[in-house]
Amino acid sequence: MKIGETRPVSGVGGTRREKDATARYQKAAALGDSAPVDSTSILGIPETELTPKVRSAIMTLMAEVDRLRQELEQTKGRLGNLEQLADQDTLAPVANRRAFVRELSRVISYSERYKAPSSLVYFDLNAFKSINDSMGHAAGDAALLHVAKLLVDNIRESDVVGRLGGDEFGVILAHADEAQAQEKAVSLVQLIADTPVEFNGKVFHVQLAYGISTFAGGESVSDAIAAADRAMYANKAAGKKAAAAK
Repeated sequence: MKIGETRPVSGVGGTRREKDATARYQKAAALGDSAPVDSTSILGIPETELTPKVRSAIMTLMAEVDRLRQELEQTKGRLGNLEQLADQDTLAPVANRRAFVRELSRVISYSERYKAPSSLVYFDLNAFKSINDSMGHAAGDAALLHVAKLLVDNIRESDVVGRLGGDEFGVILAHADEAQAQEKAVSLVQLIADTPVEFNGKVFHVQLAYGISTFAGGESVSDAIAAADRAMYANKAAGKKAAAAK
């Protein structure tokens, strides 16, 4: 029997009168009231068998069950909070790498089962070290939080954002093929570039490089991440080359 579950006595329990009586006994027990309750039966026990000792035992038992039920709900709430903390990045309000890898594994399995492509976009902040060096690590943290918030606020409920490393983020785009992922990645990069970071009265902009890995099943999590990472570095190198040619 689960805590808080009351099973009716065969042939008796389950009536409205019995439930009302049970509620009155619970209230009386919680208040420490030993006065008799106006009822014909409680938990299927006829009124004639409810001696003072039986009444007291039932009231004590029901108060204990109610206390255990409340403790169980509180424990569930604490466990939920701990699970959320275990999955969240230590700085940004996004999934940490462990939780992100778990979600990516789930999406890859789904894609393989239903032959529906999904994509991973790997983002990296350009010149992040220079932000830390010139403005301090607090400014670098502000930049990371800025990027994380914009990513979270501009994806679908079914998508997942995670922080994969110091200045690297991943976005799982469920049910998105390569063309759709490319379009979304470009729009996110542009949005972040156009939205300034505000820190201690200063305003600065950040740029992102990105890489895409699209999968429809058969890939491993490490293969998907590695492919997106390679594409991101190729994108970053192309950006540096184009900047140097100007």
